[in-house]
Amino acid sequence: MKKSQVTERFGFSSQISVEHLPQLADSGVDILVCNRPDGEAADQVGYEVLAEAAKGLGMEPHLIAFKSGQMQPQHVEQFKKLLAGDNKIHAFCRTGNRSFNLYAAAALASGADADELQAQARKVEIDIAPLLKSPQPSAARPAENSGAKRAFDVVIVGGGSAGVAVASSLQRRNGKLRIAILDAASEHYYQPGWTMVGGGVFTAASTRRQMQDIIPRGINWIRSAAIGFDPEANEVEIANGSRVHYGQLIVCPGLVLDWSAIDGLEDSLGRNGVTSNYRYDLAPYTWKLVESMQSGKAVFTQPGMPIKCAGAPQKALYLSCDHWQRHSVLQNVEVDFFNAGGVLFGVSAYVPALQSYIDRYKANVHYGHTLTAIYGNERIARFKAKDANAAEVTIEKQFDMIHVCPPQRAPEFVAKSSLSDAGGWLDVDPHTLRHKKFSNIWGLGDVMNTTNAKTMAAVRKQVPVVAQNLLACLESREPAWGYDGYGSCPLTVERGKIVLAEFGYGGKLLPTFPDWLIKGTKPTRTAWWLKKDVLPAVYWHGMLKGREWMAGAQPLETVST
Repeated sequence: MKKSQVTERFGFSSQISVEHLPQLADSGVDILVCNRPDGEAADQVGYEVLAEAAKGLGMEPHLIAFKSGQMQPQHVEQFKKLLAGDNKIHAFCRTGNRSFNLYAAAALASGADADELQAQARKVEIDIAPLLKSPQPSAARPAENSGAKRAFDVVIVGGGSAGVAVASSLQRRNGKLRIAILDAASEHYYQPGWTMVGGGVFTAASTRRQMQDIIPRGINWIRSAAIGFDPEANEVEIANGSRVHYGQLIVCPGLVLDWSAIDGLEDSLGRNGVTSNYRYDLAPYTWKLVESMQSGKAVFTQPGMPIKCAGAPQKALYLSCDHWQRHSVLQNVEVDFFNAGGVLFGVSAYVPALQSYIDRYKANVHYGHTLTAIYGNERIARFKAKDANAAEVTIEKQFDMIHVCPPQRAPEFVAKSSLSDAGGWLDVDPHTLRHKKFSNIWGLGDVMNTTNAKTMAAVRKQVPVVAQNLLACLESREPAWGYDGYGSCPLTVERGKIVLAEFGYGGKLLPTFPDWLIKGTKPTRTAWWLKKDVLPAVYWHGMLKGREWMAGAQPLETVST
């Protein structure tokens, strides 16, 4: 269940199960509203089952169900009546989109401020612009939700690094293509910069741009999220209820940071010393905690793979310890790194340099420890591990600050589609990045089941491969370009030095620069300069604009053998 609390009296979520009901009841929910008709999915819990269980916990169940994009005036009127009371309401549907749109429509009909509703929508990353433009506050977008369909040569699901870069790449190669990007977000982020924000090097604002300023001119931006696929019909279902037809489809929505997988984490983030550089709004809090700490217990965590930028949890540790050491307080700080994995870094060539910094900062490393719960008020973290007899044990650790890297997974609309593998990730060929089953579908970035490091640098090398292979297929030719699994992780081991890890499939070292310039297995100042001063400019002014400096695709035969 992905849950969001919009106001003190209204919250919503994706599909719930009976197991979620006690948590909702304990949080004070009086009214439970189901906005999803029974039978939409095989694994969906029926309304009657949930209603009976909710009644047993003192909640009043209501069924205001409608299909995606088919909200009617009567639905709005029903919900408006519920909002008029003093009860605390929780609504749910498949993804949460219908529930929030119904709330927004009912609130508008009750005289709520449109700007305030838009601010709430942006916070939960839902697009209500069509609703606000509608002359009837209770009606969904008329043109698209009536069954009207738009068609494009190429549809790109996701407007992050991969989506914008591949749109620009395709446009530069063939300006006649009709290309659309599906993404509801209003802002675009340079996420590799957040580690530097948490280390006091960058400001958070420097990592953010407005999405409208990033989408290339001539690319159609559909400001709504994808919620499903119909590959047999070559269509994508989107949250506003319409469908988009494609000739070629590129799937690159990224991955999901599963904060709710750790008990108590969502309620603790941003206070009680609980932080994470994996979120734009929290990275400054990391730096605030580091700057203010003179003594105490600092804990850093890393979940099991796969995760976005596997070195990021360590980067937070290194930059924090470096600051404490420079200010002569490190000896007063007990530093612990709890890693769910069994090694410091997955490519052994870089471990000696990293281990030297672990030793330098006197950090205690605990392998095989998975964070399961955070008790923010008590400042206690709970981990599961195994003892010498392989029996599972629970360990609790007190903290004054804790940097958390959450578990990560594929988006639900991908994981539950026919495009995914058994683990829920987009199932593609690791070299051509073409879907294994559907020849006109391609993958990019973190959503794929490829074994490369999930980094922006990986995306930069993947984009030309997909662009050139897709264009070849449009000309009835077979893919001729291949991806070698390249990924880069600039490990910020101290302020001013970085271990620039560059590697491909199987841990093969793939250095971009000669040893005399940057020896990747050693910390260098040149790599720091590259990370701090060069790469952000390359990202904003190169990669996102289709300029593939030092990122050209390789012939398929050279990477697939």
